[in-house]
Amino acid sequence: MGVSRRGFLSRVAVGAAAGATTGIGVTEPAVAQPDGPAAPPHLDIGPVALTGMRTDREWRDFLARQDPRWKRLPRAWYEGPFLGNGLLGSLVYREPGVNALRFTVHHSEVQDHRPQFGHHWGVARLPVGNLLLRPVGTINGADLRLDLWNAEVSGTVTTDKGTIELRALVHNDRTLLLVTARPSAGERDFRWEFVPSPAVSPRIVRENPPAGLEPNPAPVTRREPDGTGVVVQSLVAGGQTVTAHREHTRGDERVYVLAVAHSHPGTDAEGRARTAVRKASALPVSSLLRTHRAWWHRFYRKSFLSVPDGMLQSFYWIQLYKLASAAREDAPIMATTGPWLESTPWPAVWWNLNVQLEYWAVHGSNHLELDAVPRTLAENTDTLIGALRPEYRSDSAGVRRATDATCDTSGTVAVPGVGSSPEVGNLPWALHNVWLTYRHTMDRGVLEDVLYPLLRRAVNYYLHFLHEGDDGRLHLPPTHSPEYGNAPDCNYDLALLRWSCTTLLETTGLLGIRDELAPRWREVLEKLTDYPVDENGFMIGAGVPFAKSHRHYSHMLSVYPLHLVNWEQPEHRDLIERSLNHWIGFEGALRGYSFTGAASITAQMGRGDDALRYLRELVDRFVQPNTMYYEAGPVIETPLSAAQSLHDMLCQSWGDTIRVFPAVPGAWRDVTLHDFRTQGAFLVSAVRRGGATRWVRVRSLAGEPCRIRHSLRGRVSVAGAGGPAPAWRDLGDGVVELDLPRDAEAVIHPAGSRPDLRIAPVRVTVPADPWGLPEPPQSGTATQVDLTAHFDNDGITTEMYYGDGDFDGTGRTYPMAQLPQTGETTDNGIAFLFTNGSEGTNNNVVAAGQEIAVPPGAYTKLHVLGAGDTAAVTVPAVVRYADGTTEDARFALTGWLASGPENGESEAVTTGQIHTRGGAVATKAAVFHQSIALDATRQLTTITLTAPSGTARAHVFALSLEE
Repeated sequence: MGVSRRGFLSRVAVGAAAGATTGIGVTEPAVAQPDGPAAPPHLDIGPVALTGMRTDREWRDFLARQDPRWKRLPRAWYEGPFLGNGLLGSLVYREPGVNALRFTVHHSEVQDHRPQFGHHWGVARLPVGNLLLRPVGTINGADLRLDLWNAEVSGTVTTDKGTIELRALVHNDRTLLLVTARPSAGERDFRWEFVPSPAVSPRIVRENPPAGLEPNPAPVTRREPDGTGVVVQSLVAGGQTVTAHREHTRGDERVYVLAVAHSHPGTDAEGRARTAVRKASALPVSSLLRTHRAWWHRFYRKSFLSVPDGMLQSFYWIQLYKLASAAREDAPIMATTGPWLESTPWPAVWWNLNVQLEYWAVHGSNHLELDAVPRTLAENTDTLIGALRPEYRSDSAGVRRATDATCDTSGTVAVPGVGSSPEVGNLPWALHNVWLTYRHTMDRGVLEDVLYPLLRRAVNYYLHFLHEGDDGRLHLPPTHSPEYGNAPDCNYDLALLRWSCTTLLETTGLLGIRDELAPRWREVLEKLTDYPVDENGFMIGAGVPFAKSHRHYSHMLSVYPLHLVNWEQPEHRDLIERSLNHWIGFEGALRGYSFTGAASITAQMGRGDDALRYLRELVDRFVQPNTMYYEAGPVIETPLSAAQSLHDMLCQSWGDTIRVFPAVPGAWRDVTLHDFRTQGAFLVSAVRRGGATRWVRVRSLAGEPCRIRHSLRGRVSVAGAGGPAPAWRDLGDGVVELDLPRDAEAVIHPAGSRPDLRIAPVRVTVPADPWGLPEPPQSGTATQVDLTAHFDNDGITTEMYYGDGDFDGTGRTYPMAQLPQTGETTDNGIAFLFTNGSEGTNNNVVAAGQEIAVPPGAYTKLHVLGAGDTAAVTVPAVVRYADGTTEDARFALTGWLASGPENGESEAVTTGQIHTRGGAVATKAAVFHQSIALDATRQLTTITLTAPSGTARAHVFALSLEE
């Protein structure tokens, strides 16, 4: 059965548009129906208007308080501001090792087109290039801001010759990078330079290209008579990527316009890129700004959320901005990096968690216009069928673990019980996202055109291998639990098969289809074996316990997000709790989305304090200054899934009930939620003040049955909004049922009260510094030295790939998960900059005569974070003062595997294992903190890290200077 290509997305878009913020009037309350408890006596509360967050000024002022800010120049992708429109993406940071500011230029359509070489190489995303701002003077400062309301970066870069005022944006409608610059007199001659990148898969950071993969040709650059620069990157597989750019002057402002276009197999990209630049250059900047800002201002108004935690509130709104910068329903489905391609071993689209987590937040935030999952699966049905071996294609479909944006790559989905890694559940899990889209829109076309035909094929693939055991139950042969391993009766697949059969039966009922396979689906639900469990909770599968640290919660999918086993089933509470504690208690391989998963599971349990603790642990351990995240390389799903965890704390709608404020932390006395989209296609608004819910308003977009656990205390009443009061029933236990026709609204409020339907930001009671980078970091009187430009060794690896770094010359390294994340680490009151970067990047300096410039100043001590590799080392370092004199600053560092400090240092960082080429070994390692006295009567200017004598090398991770 095929999938119709009908335009269901247009209907989804219409439904999403219906969710725009509106005012309402409240009319008199209704009387409860006879079959429910009696309503309170009639109280005519009269018309009450919904107010607040209605004007541009309200929105501008609120979002300004969430803006990330940079008081110093960002050094890498995980620090800099970012721009995008779902296609073109740009990150802003200092060009490594160069006196220049980089605007990365990448496009989500740009990829190779040789699927026979696989997703890592053959259909990998390809880099485009970087736009460099080269100032006249030496950059010595920056003051930048990511203006969320206007979706632009603005601020000033300072050099020793003057200043350059900048404003940059990726235009929403025209898919171009627009930068305006106003230099001071000393920087009038700054220049722009576009540097194209070789069209090579970013996977090159991990391995060499496969044999037989012909390199793409070098890009060809030329300058047109009108001043337009054109870079043409032809591809071996046909087609091209073209970058066109032009600078012009308007008054005292220099305007730079850049566009990227990609075509395959045709070669029309050049014409499109040049036309985009020509048309944009002919328009005043004010016109471009007006159309760009109009889209973003409409975007934000579709929903509103405010919590008293300043850090998480800002984080949430940055994630919505990030989501809209990276995703559109008609753009390519997000790859692991979104549109911001960087060096990464993950240059494709991953379907065993990444896609699902990336798009969850579009539903509750009422932004279905960003949801590319249904369209992607519908348009590429033939590819999903072709992903299986030929003998299964007549009735089945599947998606390979990683593909390009059209679901294509080499090979086929492995056969259960036969293949080495038969990961077959990824298509049904992706279709769960489609089901969520249906449930949040109630658009029949999503069911009919996408979910039903594809889910039917996905279940058929399981049915080919399902067999009856001696116990009379149906069993699965070994399949793959993502990232853990194979097991028969794998919990990942059992959960997805149960959900799929249940959903198919419900779908055929809704569509009025009599499917010949319905009896088989019912049989599966009746006879499918139980989930394998042991004393620790859910196992991976039959005979395979959960016995090692593991970042993925694939074995608990039945709990979240499928809710087949849930906290509202008392008989399952002990199982859920044991499973959660056992999983999240294993340190070593936990990563960011481990903690977003734990936050969402504890939110289901109604434990808001625990959910908040997990989110804060996520931020403290993993999230970077610009809210980006990495696992061996940039990945975008985890921060976006944290936005969904926040949704789960404030409003849940799985099953047949909307749950308002189900897991609010005790410290969050005030919360505002407005136009939150729920399953059943409702828009919910609610206000919590002083630790109590004050009112709940619900608007029906589809006329579906409406049951709400409202979280109000005491007796409640229901009033109509903008129309007659609906019939309603109090079902007890804090649940009411409303009869709301399509487009009708109602307000649930305490009986006898008149609700104040005001939507407003809540007071921040837990303040936080803005995201971004503060003033150059100091701890007490310590000034940190940036060693990034001097890094020449990679001494850190992840548990996903042991073949990357080499700390000691034998391939051994520190384990990334047990070291501080990139940012700041402190020992004995001294703060150090620490880099625990992406796979393939350097993170320490091997002392070999490097001269390190430091911020001039009078310092009493030099603090070193480092270690010897094969043995203890003595570094005959030399310091130079402003008067030209030098002084010995010799220091000793203990070897990294020693049992303890041998030279008077402290152990600043310790790990319980090291990595070898063959895997992890339970051996302690350390990074040591050494200090050396300096002459504070003179101004220090440089430090030379002279190489030690002997074969052992000295590795320096960080330097700080104490005043």
